[in-house]
Amino acid sequence: MAEIKKTEDTTLAKKELSQSERFTIAVTKEASQLGELKLTDFQKKLCQNYFIRLDQQLKDLEIKRLATDEKYRAKIEFSWPNVNMTGLSLGVIACASLELDASLPNHINMIPFANKHTGKYDIGFIKGYRGMELVAKKYALDTPDKIVVELVYSNDKFSLTKKDMNNPVEKYVFEIANAFDRGTIIGGFYAHIFDKEPTKNKVVAMPISDIEKRKPKKAAAEFWGGEKTTYENGKVSGKEVIEGYYKEMCYKTVYRACCNDITLDSSKINANFMLMSKIEKEAVDLAAKEEIQANGNQTTIDIESEVIEPAKPGKLDKKKESTPTPPVENQNSEELNF
Repeated sequence: MAEIKKTEDTTLAKKELSQSERFTIAVTKEASQLGELKLTDFQKKLCQNYFIRLDQQLKDLEIKRLATDEKYRAKIEFSWPNVNMTGLSLGVIACASLELDASLPNHINMIPFANKHTGKYDIGFIKGYRGMELVAKKYALDTPDKIVVELVYSNDKFSLTKKDMNNPVEKYVFEIANAFDRGTIIGGFYAHIFDKEPTKNKVVAMPISDIEKRKPKKAAAEFWGGEKTTYENGKVSGKEVIEGYYKEMCYKTVYRACCNDITLDSSKINANFMLMSKIEKEAVDLAAKEEIQANGNQTTIDIESEVIEPAKPGKLDKKKESTPTPPVENQNSEELNF
């Protein structure tokens, strides 16, 4: 009997890459100008998270853009062809290398700015307070074993003992006398705790005046509370009082001060850290400038919670002058996810 040979199909089915995987490859290629890139599998996964997050942002913003009266509608469509991929790639590589995850609340915020010179959206990257904590610990000269951040209310009991000749360790006592009626916020405090070397402990108290002075001059009522102008048929119709999220914004302000107070080790600073700092400063400068203009026209721009302290906007490069996009509810809500 003639031997029957089974023919094998040697043609392997080509694996179809997902959109996020193709994005990671494109980002790595675009950012190759930085030199040799060696991303870990984890960092590649983070790059995919940036795609997923920004893709949803663009869809949400486009829905809102189309729902806006044509007279006030943004001219540039929110779509991938209208995104500055070179700038986006550099930002994604820098942030992923610092292990900031776009899928996690308060790690990193991506803000599209319409660049009138290129007709595309430049994507700004600004760290959230959790992202600040991660970076601060990663590049710290002395990394605290833990950090403590609390708001203090009028009915709470708080005392602070600072280090002196007779007391080598800073310490505090914090007691919530009535968890269901704590009164009004009178301040907050943060502590850097070193379990093995408690003499390095640092405790800082911030009265409400110190918290309030970090509040932007044009703070959005949706976040800090206050009055907001209402419109009807494109005309001012009155004012409405918005409660906002004052407690959360105060807490976040103290948390950011806590992270900013961690001394960084210059020997740990690398190219990705410097690139991230540069990209973030450009985004903060643009957002701070446009926030004033936008709020002057009673259009809310959600960036006040992301300005790095001290928030002093610098001069803008006219070639990169951009305008920020209007906020999307989903985009804003993540900053309130504590």
